[in-house]
Amino acid sequence: MSTDMGKPQPRPDAHPAGGVRDLLTIALPMVVSTGCDTVMIFTDRLFLAQLGPAHMNAAMAGGLASFVVGTFFIGIIGFATALVAQHLGAGRQERCAIATTQALIIALAAWPVLIALRPAMHALFAVSGIEAEQLALQTEFFDILNLFSGMMLLRGALSGFFSGIGRTRVVMIATLVAMAVNIAANWLLIFGNLGLPAMGIRGSAWGSVIGSACGLAVLVCAYFAPEMRRLYGVARAWRFDRREMTTLLRFGFPGGMEMLLNLCAFNGMIIAYHAHGPATATATTVMFNWDLVSFVPLIGLQIGVMSLVGRSVGAGQPEVAERVVRSGLRLGWVYSGTVLLAFVGIPELLVAVFRPGQADPLYQQAEPLATAMIRLAAAYVLIETVITVVSGALRGAGDTLFTMWLSVGMHWLLLPIAVLGLHVLHWSPLATWSVQVAAFMLCSGLFWLRWRSGRWRGIRVVQPVVAAIAADHDQDFHTTPDA
Repeated sequence: MSTDMGKPQPRPDAHPAGGVRDLLTIALPMVVSTGCDTVMIFTDRLFLAQLGPAHMNAAMAGGLASFVVGTFFIGIIGFATALVAQHLGAGRQERCAIATTQALIIALAAWPVLIALRPAMHALFAVSGIEAEQLALQTEFFDILNLFSGMMLLRGALSGFFSGIGRTRVVMIATLVAMAVNIAANWLLIFGNLGLPAMGIRGSAWGSVIGSACGLAVLVCAYFAPEMRRLYGVARAWRFDRREMTTLLRFGFPGGMEMLLNLCAFNGMIIAYHAHGPATATATTVMFNWDLVSFVPLIGLQIGVMSLVGRSVGAGQPEVAERVVRSGLRLGWVYSGTVLLAFVGIPELLVAVFRPGQADPLYQQAEPLATAMIRLAAAYVLIETVITVVSGALRGAGDTLFTMWLSVGMHWLLLPIAVLGLHVLHWSPLATWSVQVAAFMLCSGLFWLRWRSGRWRGIRVVQPVVAAIAADHDQDFHTTPDA
């Protein structure tokens, strides 16, 4: 599928539009990109594990809290990928940059709001029941990330543009730069290598900030490159556009609420496990570090699916959108199948990766539980692929409201199971985790049923915008048909 022209081009039947080859072209750089994000987070916690379990646990909880604060705006901005893709599919390339400008405006306006929420997160930390050593480290880590949280939003807006037009290699390069700088900075600042002062968890936070700034710089340079100015008019597009802003807010709002409510539920679940005791906190952190490896690369596949489905729907080709989903499932199951084999076959080795440099009784106590939790997580990794691919397709088609309610309902079912199981019914952590895994698997089939219902075919995202422009300029454009 062409990444420069507005409409999908004819091709031989050997490589049908929306097939694995098309999806790989778009999704593979995004899989690499999200894989780099995973490596950054994983390496950060691996370095901190050498300082002790409290540092590793604090980085997980503090980093997650920083992300939770910005998730509402991240979700809104994230719909820019589908909006840009649908404009491209409908043959309106100049609208791609205008839509991106609205996402950038939202990012800049949200930055001070995120910083203003810091006292609220401090209050939540104070009542969480987390032990004092981890709490102090967690707060310090969160404060540094929160101060520079706007860069995360700006990166999301620019990444959405390049993902929407199919130039995902730009996002991959930016993330590779961010990863390399982040890992190097963490190695220098956490441990005080090459004569620098050892900053511990503060060095980890500053390494993340420096890496993110470098990744943002790459995206900014690529966005304002001469080719982008010529093809998409990015310099002329820097203005408020009521129509595009309304569309972005209307369809992005459910995504923003979904991310906010989901991450609040997940954060609450992490707090519930961490408040159960230091050994449970350590085991849970190790398990979710590996869960991150199983899930985050699939986000790159989801972005590719969302981009191609959005472009196909914008071009009035729902049959191509369905082929994209089938291709996404095939690719996702290859990766998830590999993860499943690792979770079942070598969980002890996976847990040993985070073992501190010196013998630690707390970690030794946590190892058996972490091993059992990882082995149990193997039950849902293939199902996770279905949820990720299908929810990305629904978002690309504009079916964001249903996706929000289903995803939020599933996550808020898992939170009370953790709280009641651990702190009211006094189940063991492994028994609580077992019930959560079972509940997650039962809810997952609803995403597939929604896609198969075909209701997404009747949702219009771009048509009102294009129709209004066509009336002004007396031109004809392709829009999504009624189902």
